[in-house]
This record gives sequence, C-alpha cells and structure tokens, in this order.
Amino acid sequence: MAGLLATLGGNPLNTPVGQKIEQATDGALQSENWALNMEICDMINDTDEGPKDAVKAIRKRLQQNTGKNYTVVLYTLTVLETCVKNCKRRFHLLVMQKDFILELVKLIGPKNDPPAAVQEKVLSLIQSWADAFQGNPEMQGVVQVYHDLKQKGIEFPMTDLDAMAPIHTPQRSVLPNSSPPSVVSDQTVHAAQPSLHQNPNPMPDVLPPQAVPISLNAEQLAKLRSELDIVQGNMKVFGEMLTELTPGKEHPQDLELLQELQKTCFAMQSRVVDLIDRIGVEEVTSDLLRINDELNNLFLRYDRYEKKRTAMTSSIEQKTPTPLSENPLDKPLIDFGESGEEADQAIAKVTNINLQDPSGSDLKPQNASKNSSVADEFDMFAQSRNTSFGSSKNRGSSYEDNTNLDQIEGGLASFTANKGKPMVINF
Repeated sequence: MAGLLATLGGNPLNTPVGQKIEQATDGALQSENWALNMEICDMINDTDEGPKDAVKAIRKRLQQNTGKNYTVVLYTLTVLETCVKNCKRRFHLLVMQKDFILELVKLIGPKNDPPAAVQEKVLSLIQSWADAFQGNPEMQGVVQVYHDLKQKGIEFPMTDLDAMAPIHTPQRSVLPNSSPPSVVSDQTVHAAQPSLHQNPNPMPDVLPPQAVPISLNAEQLAKLRSELDIVQGNMKVFGEMLTELTPGKEHPQDLELLQELQKTCFAMQSRVVDLIDRIGVEEVTSDLLRINDELNNLFLRYDRYEKKRTAMTSSIEQKTPTPLSENPLDKPLIDFGESGEEADQAIAKVTNINLQDPSGSDLKPQNASKNSSVADEFDMFAQSRNTSFGSSKNRGSSYEDNTNLDQIEGGLASFTANKGKPMVINF
C-alpha cells in the first residue's frame, strides 16, 4: 500500500526500494553497507517499478541533504554508482538523462559549498559514465553534460578509465544453450592463473618480504599494473556473467566457468589484501583498495546468485511428480493376459454355465466348449495315471448303470424332461 501511495505522488522513500536506499544512506553508518547496496541492485533488476522508484528515492535523498549532511550525500552517490555498475538498461536510461545529470552538477555548485570529496565524486561519476555510454544514442544526456562542462573549463579528476571496473554490461553474443560463454572469457581465466592464482609468490623480485611499506621503481610499478589488469579482467568477466545468467536456468558450462571465476577472484583478493599493507605508493594503494571493494561486491552478488539458484533448483525438484505406487485395487477385475490366473478362473466359470434355449440348441460359445473338452480330457488323463488295474475292476460300471439315463442329475433324461420349458440360467 505504501508503494502504491508513493507511486501516486507520495514520498518515494516509502517504496520498498526507497526504504532500502534510506537505510543504506543513513548518516549514522560507520561505512558503506555493501550487502544492503547489492540488495538494492537486486530489487531494481527483479521488479518492474524498481528502476523508477530507485531513481526517485536517490534524487529525494540528495535533495534532502545537499548543504546539510554530506555524509549522507556521499553514501547516496556510492549507492548510485553501485547500481549503475550492477543494474541493467532500464536503470541506465533513467540515470543518464540530461535532467538527472544536471541535478548532480547542482550538488557541487558554489552556493552549496560542498567538500572536495563530494565534488571529485560527482565529476568522476559523470566522466566515467560519459566514457562508458558515449557510443549509445539512447544515453547521450550524460555525454552532452560532460562536454559542456569541459568547454566551460571544469577540470575533471585524473582517472585511468581502462583500469576501472565496467560500468555497463554488453549483451551476450551467443545463446546460453548453444556453446560455452566465450573463448575470450576462458582465456582470461587461464591467463590470470599463472600469475595470481596458481603461483603463491608471483612477484618475489618485486615485493621482497619486508615489515614496512616499500616503494616501487618504474619497472616494478609497470609489472604490478600488468598484474592488476589481469585481476580486473577476471572481475569484468565475473560481473558480466552474474548480470547475464539467470539462476537455475544457466547452461552447465556457464555455471562451471562462473564457479571457476569465483575461486580465481577469491584467490586474487587474498593477494590484493596482502599488497595493500606492503605497497608504499599512495596511488597504487588507492587502486588496491578500490579493487578490493569491487571484489567484495562481486562476492556478495555471487552469494545471492547461489542462494537463488539453490532455491530455484529445490522448487523444480518439488514440482516433479513422483511415480504412483502400484495399487492392487486399481487392477482390472479380469486379467485377459495369456497366462493370467484370473483368466483361467473366468473361463472355467463361463464354461460351467448351463445355457439352453427352448428349441434345445446349445448357446455355449464354441470356444468355451473346446476349452471345456480340453479340460475334461486332461482330467481324465490325470485320473488314469493314478488308477491301477485292480481299482479299475472294482470301480467298473455295470450294465444297469449304463442303461440308467437318470443316474446323473442334469443329464440327457433331465434335458428331455425340461424340453419346452423356459430357459433358466443358473450361476
């Protein structure tokens, strides 16, 4: 209900994503809440109103605190930067509009007297976004504002754009179920392993073990930069896959590569953390800290991805129907199989039914008569096998027995007597 009221013109901070943004930019926080920041990114990507509500909430948060609480402003800019890096096109289209970028420029206007950290943060974001989206005709608002500021003589901070983490993620060029993700991605992983993943000491001549921070010469610094480029290459592929893959619906080869990238980046992070304490070059230390933060963001996204994938897999398994157990009651009353015992019993019952019509014609089926005849012959043969000569003499029939037509009930005499009476069926 709160989200509906906010959509109709209420406070954008009352929407679900707005509430999360307000929590993530609380001035009482000691540092950025990266878990909450990544949760905001997921809400933006997973809901239809997420991008619009998030942009409104970020704009509201900046307007409330400009000139008052720049700690909140910096936290809000960090949330904005994180969302641009981890969200998709729907969010980018809203943020890169000219009116939104101009509002960011107003934050650092002279009348607000912002601290240098806020000025540098805003200019750095505009510069990086303009570089990332300069080839996209739908997002030329930020590019136009950037060039206008450059023409007015605004100096932007020196930034190594090639070493930065990717802002936007390009679309996959192959279908998930057709082939492995890409040869380049696989090569990136293997290229990184000899340097920072498999080798525990990749640069012994560059970083000798010392208890105090050390300085690097030009050759050592170039080698370290090369190593960091490999790290960021793996981070880029890792982030792209987390953005493009759908939990529970990924191709097995994509999932295998994703898990391998997670292990590789995790091993790299331990090396990066070790370098932070050992390098005495401030610029390099700053890059290492930034890379470490971005790795933490990727690991948070991966954890959430795995949770969703596990939940999706469990849901699919629960929906799979279990085979029905055989129920004796479900069997047919008569089994007409070739060797069914029920069939033999049914045939015996049918052949024993006395079916006669008034005209004296026998109504039994021919097949039943044949079956009865075969059964009688078999019984006689079985009895003959158990009969001796002596017993046969004692049990032989006399002349009177043979001439007595009424000695068997229901015999020929009975049939003659009953001729002309209505047909009676006895079961």
